[in-house]
Amino acid sequence: MPARSTLPARPQSTQLDVAADLLTLLGDTATEPRPDPQLEALTLAVAADLPVLLWGAPGIGKTAALTQLAAALDLPLTTVIASVHEPSDFAGLPVVGDDPATQGVPMAPPDWAVRLVRAGRGLLFLDELSTAPPAVQAALLRLVLERRVGSLRLPPEVRIVAAANPRSAAADGWELSPPLANRFVHLQWSHDHEVVVRGLGGTWPRATMPRLDPARLTDAVGYARRAVCGLLSTRPTLVHRLPTSEAGRGGAWPSPRSWEMALRLIAFAEAAGTSRDVLSTLVRGAVGDGPGLELLASLDRMDLPDPEELLADPAAAVLPERGDLRQAVLDAVVEAVRRRPDRSRWDAAWTVLGRAVETGAPDLVVVPATTLARLRREDWDVPAVIDRVMPVASLARRADETAERVAATTGASR
Repeated sequence: MPARSTLPARPQSTQLDVAADLLTLLGDTATEPRPDPQLEALTLAVAADLPVLLWGAPGIGKTAALTQLAAALDLPLTTVIASVHEPSDFAGLPVVGDDPATQGVPMAPPDWAVRLVRAGRGLLFLDELSTAPPAVQAALLRLVLERRVGSLRLPPEVRIVAAANPRSAAADGWELSPPLANRFVHLQWSHDHEVVVRGLGGTWPRATMPRLDPARLTDAVGYARRAVCGLLSTRPTLVHRLPTSEAGRGGAWPSPRSWEMALRLIAFAEAAGTSRDVLSTLVRGAVGDGPGLELLASLDRMDLPDPEELLADPAAAVLPERGDLRQAVLDAVVEAVRRRPDRSRWDAAWTVLGRAVETGAPDLVVVPATTLARLRREDWDVPAVIDRVMPVASLARRADETAERVAATTGASR
């Protein structure tokens, strides 16, 4: 029987060690300060202690963003895949004691909740939320809102962030139930080409908590309350509006709970000096696109100058640069004169319109000038400034009339 040839044994452990070294090098990345509006929106919502739900296609980087956020904030990350758990994993498992008739049956929390309580702080990441069946979503309600798991209450320093894929891109996906959806600030997560390329090169944007100015806290709270209460006072139907479509009910929509979240986000954004783009993302993620845009418009109007102050010192009037805001100010000035007509106030309004012609688009004065001219009384002399304003209005009217005639002629020729 011929002798069997033997090959030298391959040092598998050594090769695995080398592989581990290579994996370590691949995972060795750095961060840099870089403007990233969606990451800034996420960190501000986390600072405001509001549950956040990231929506995005699979592989878009939601999980990686949460891992990097936890590392940057020095928070232990606990990931729970919602879709592979039973309702009892969140509601608690009943544990029968010696005398349940007198002591009751406590609900034992799962191990991950116990670890969070022991740590006293952390970032709880609920992944694959849109693949969790309705029974599991119902069990999550108390966890997301009250931070309770069974008989255990999570520490205040624990923040909750979830991630979900749209139903069309989720494996056996479900729409979120309205009660669960209304407990989150919904953020659409997308990839930025430059961020991805630079990150794959080893440098990702750095997640930092917003820097709140202690001197602005009181004013920020008052500002947020005036904004939300001012809008809901004039638009009471926005207080609670449950969408009619199933997909809409699974996203952001207005309710007293979500308006409270929007108020908190505005206060934090004001105290941190957050950009309007980031605030827009957060507000619309709390109460929905339509109500959110109305709230942002209400915030813009809060920053407009008082028409009475402009009438008191019209020569020094400073008008907004943005056209829609400037138009709103001019209309408000004319409306103030209409409510309390007075010769001096009428003259002052013409001076404000004259400032508008000098410092911005002249066509914005057409409507307010026409309205103001109709408020003149017989014994009121025509102010000199009207010579600069009315030609603009007359020219605009003639242009409109010409355009109408051209349109009518063209329609007739067809």
